[in-house]
Amino acid sequence: MKLEYVFYIGTSPEQVWDVLVNPEKSIKAFLGGAIRSTFQVGDDIEFVGPGADGEDTVHIYGKLLQYEPNRLLSYTDHPGPSHYAEHAQMESRVILSLERVGGCTKLHLINDQWTENNPLFQKTEQYWWMILCNIKTMAEAGKPLDFGF
Repeated sequence: MKLEYVFYIGTSPEQVWDVLVNPEKSIKAFLGGAIRSTFQVGDDIEFVGPGADGEDTVHIYGKLLQYEPNRLLSYTDHPGPSHYAEHAQMESRVILSLERVGGCTKLHLINDQWTENNPLFQKTEQYWWMILCNIKTMAEAGKPLDFGF
């Protein structure tokens, strides 16, 4: 099982990267989960925001696999404990890479290495489109899309 998307964004890799890793922007792009990490390979990465456990609900967590500023972000991906009791057994890998193409940025996302029978695959397939559109809009226009929730 593999999800793969390519988006072209009308701005620099640095501006797209800022949307990915700046907590004030990532919380909007990632539908309410601000990125929290030391950005050291092997350390934890979390997407945290309002939810069932209060303001600091962990929506996604994992380990940072690769980190090259303005170019590559990769991590393991587990749903937060308040979302699924068996969250630790549900894992996939996310790779976000950026490449300058003329005056724009090519964002390539791969979400693969899904654990067997992971129920998040179908849900994630729907949400990546929304997140990627938000990243594009945030980087180009400075504000997220209004999805009505």
